[in-house]
Amino acid sequence: MEPTDSNDEARGAATPDETLHWQRLERRAGPRLPLFTVFFDAMQHPTSKQVLDRLVLSSVDWVNVVAVDRQGRLVMVRQHRFGTGSVTLETPGGMVDQGESSQQAAARELREETGYGQGSWRYLGAVEPNPALHDHLCHHWLATDLVREAEPDLGEGEAIEVVLMDPADVCAAAQQGAIRHALALSALARVLPLWRPLGGAEEVASTLPIDSSAEWSR
Repeated sequence: MEPTDSNDEARGAATPDETLHWQRLERRAGPRLPLFTVFFDAMQHPTSKQVLDRLVLSSVDWVNVVAVDRQGRLVMVRQHRFGTGSVTLETPGGMVDQGESSQQAAARELREETGYGQGSWRYLGAVEPNPALHDHLCHHWLATDLVREAEPDLGEGEAIEVVLMDPADVCAAAQQGAIRHALALSALARVLPLWRPLGGAEEVASTLPIDSSAEWSR
């Protein structure tokens, strides 16, 4: 089923609880940052009616891809992350450009970061990266039967190493703390038994939902 990229529909229809729902009285624009637009919202407390300023970092939606090649290996990436000042192991991903669907963005980011493409694609759902501050979603996609089509096409601000890993090694990396990127872990956990005691490589590989059912689209 083709997903919606609408925040309201992706989150589901929720009826606000009058004792919890804060009312926004005013929105003031702050500085535009490279990845976010800053807003300061005047929010009214649901019971005390006190008005407090709250920070919102607005962004386009993001995507993460659990990418599996024709040999059953996961296509992972290593890159420096400026927030932690360290090199991380994670799934390919990025931002949804204007006019793109989340699937189009996922395929583009995968191709640019790793050179892999084609295959079968399945939407896994979306998460809220940090609802305390952020107003966008991160969409998770599973892509299987991928082939290496070209060299990565990295932007001038990117330095990425492509790493091919067996599913069991990805699970071990998560359990050992080698993968700590929360959005990468949330995507991988939709496909792999990250937190179960590890069995053999064949047992872990058998959990990958690789088939050609109607849920998949080329």
